[in-house]
Amino acid sequence: MQKIFIEFKWAIIFTITILSWMLLEKTLGWHEEQIADHQWLTLLFAPFAIFMYLLEMREKRRRVYAGKMTWLQGFISGLILSVFISLLSPLAQFITHNYITPEYFNNVIEYSVTNELMSRTKANNYFNINNYIWQSAFGALGFGIATAAIVAIFVRKK
Repeated sequence: MQKIFIEFKWAIIFTITILSWMLLEKTLGWHEEQIADHQWLTLLFAPFAIFMYLLEMREKRRRVYAGKMTWLQGFISGLILSVFISLLSPLAQFITHNYITPEYFNNVIEYSVTNELMSRTKANNYFNINNYIWQSAFGALGFGIATAAIVAIFVRKK
């Protein structure tokens, strides 16, 4: 358990950070007035996510590997972090859509239908808590694996 504590700790930090980001998005009107730009504005979180992977791997290298880390060790650490983030993402989605921005789905459905981007049926099927839980879990895993592979290149040290 001690060996994966660092990854678990950073997954919790990541989840708290994503919830804070959702609160920021809501406050800035990205879930309401500026919902048309939400899809690309939310990508602004990516540098923060990458930075947290970097911090996690640096801590792992320092505390577990005595300042030395191979690419594989870094990648495995990032992979474990990704799994934990993926497992916590349904909770983050639940908190986001029930407490931070409960009107998000209604807003994005109305925007999609009004602007003829989707039919109401298709929008209802796409924009709902169950679909977002699955998307966030698999998205976190996929993005996390790719991020871990790249960040591990920069964190390795002989």
